[in-house]
Amino acid sequence: MRGIYTSVNDIRKRVFAEVAKLSYEYADGDLSEMEQIPYRVIPGEISTYRESVFLERAIVKERMRLAMGLPLRSPSEHAPVSQGAMECIKPEKYYQPPLINIIKFACHKCPDNVVKVTDACQGCLAHPCVEVCPKKAVSIQNGRSVIDQEKCIKCGKCISVCPYGAIMRLERPCAKACGMKAIGSDEYGRAEIDQEKCVSCGMCLANCPFGAIADKAQIFQVIQAIRSEVPVYAAIAPAVAGQFGKELKPEQIRAAFQALGFEDVMEVAIGADLCTIEEAKDFVTEVPEKLPFMATSCCPAWSMMAKKLFPDYANCISMALTPMVLTGRLLKRQHPGCKVAFIGPCAAKKLEASRKTIRSDIDFVLTFEEVMGMFEAKDVDFAKLEETDAMHGASGDGRGFAVSGGVASAVVNCIKEMYPDREVKVESAEGLENCRKLLQLAKAGKYNGYLLEGMACPGGCVAGAGTRQPIAKSAAAVALHKKVSTNAHAFQSDYKDLLHLLEE
Repeated sequence: MRGIYTSVNDIRKRVFAEVAKLSYEYADGDLSEMEQIPYRVIPGEISTYRESVFLERAIVKERMRLAMGLPLRSPSEHAPVSQGAMECIKPEKYYQPPLINIIKFACHKCPDNVVKVTDACQGCLAHPCVEVCPKKAVSIQNGRSVIDQEKCIKCGKCISVCPYGAIMRLERPCAKACGMKAIGSDEYGRAEIDQEKCVSCGMCLANCPFGAIADKAQIFQVIQAIRSEVPVYAAIAPAVAGQFGKELKPEQIRAAFQALGFEDVMEVAIGADLCTIEEAKDFVTEVPEKLPFMATSCCPAWSMMAKKLFPDYANCISMALTPMVLTGRLLKRQHPGCKVAFIGPCAAKKLEASRKTIRSDIDFVLTFEEVMGMFEAKDVDFAKLEETDAMHGASGDGRGFAVSGGVASAVVNCIKEMYPDREVKVESAEGLENCRKLLQLAKAGKYNGYLLEGMACPGGCVAGAGTRQPIAKSAAAVALHKKVSTNAHAFQSDYKDLLHLLEE
């Protein structure tokens, strides 16, 4: 469903816009408007998406709470929609785990890993599905194939031999998208997340066709910070290219964010350049003398997955600060006392920014999807925005961090310049399932001496859970953005002399 604008996307955008509007207009102690929001998002008396308009509004209420950073309410207990809301009314980060949540009464209880005969079955004379089943789970009844689910072991042999393609495997979309195998079922058959396994990549969120999964947002808190006397700067991820539509030109991004109340913007690709330089140095000095291989660190979900599943190789994940953190530190060095909001495609960055060692560098994290809600709330007309110089200062390699393979490519280019005699072997993977396989092979010694790049989202950051356009279109926009960069490579960065100061 990525890149297809659906009713799920529309509801999410409207909820984000309403929460943003609530924050922009908030007056001390008055949260009464929260009660009216579900009726604006779901107007009228007749349901549009589900069997009941009351159910639709109940789901919107929980979405609204998550968008404000509040926890879900228990369906078995009465509580006002504003319960606990005063705790999150602050111009600073507010977070209560978990980040990724399932609204249980929105879950469709999708069948998970069930082999099923469809209406396409022709009841053929050969019935190869019966012949190949090792457990005799397939039989012919009333001229049609029938599968005994008690006997079926889900081997898929019947699927492969059916000449009509009439047998299919049904998988729960959220579970299928989860590379950590963190999604199971509760006692009622609804999806449930094992938070010990989850790395908050958000792929379940992006792939649930019922919109039952959502992450917590910091929209309300960011806007409260903007309304305070402290200047708030937007650090914008490289994947921004094209995310707000063709109506918003790169030359208007600064004006667009200033229309939301941000003091100014800086592209995180500048931090990506500095991260590239640091990872290049680390690789040359540590591989293979100290480490068998080195893995990139900029994707927090990949990094967390590696540390959870391969703890013995946690030291092989680069210790270089991520582009987000380096950009935040640079902004705070240039503007002491300011606050920084990272604007990007990623749900997992919200957790990265919550770590004790990073909290002082990044105050907030918003996705592109959430920011679009802010534009809607402020009724920003992109066509009327002033065109200034586009964000400059980053290299093409730094901007290329947004696509799969871009990080490793940038590091290799840097090594070739700084250490021309050093050969670099590279292997990369996208999607956590493939990332897991990559590290299994690395553990077995197949990639000794290699630089490994892992991206949790298939396609890279341009496929993050908070993106707004088709992945291929985003990748093309990033490629175009690279061509107009100030420099081609990270080692040409105007900020490289500050790197040692930012690492202190």
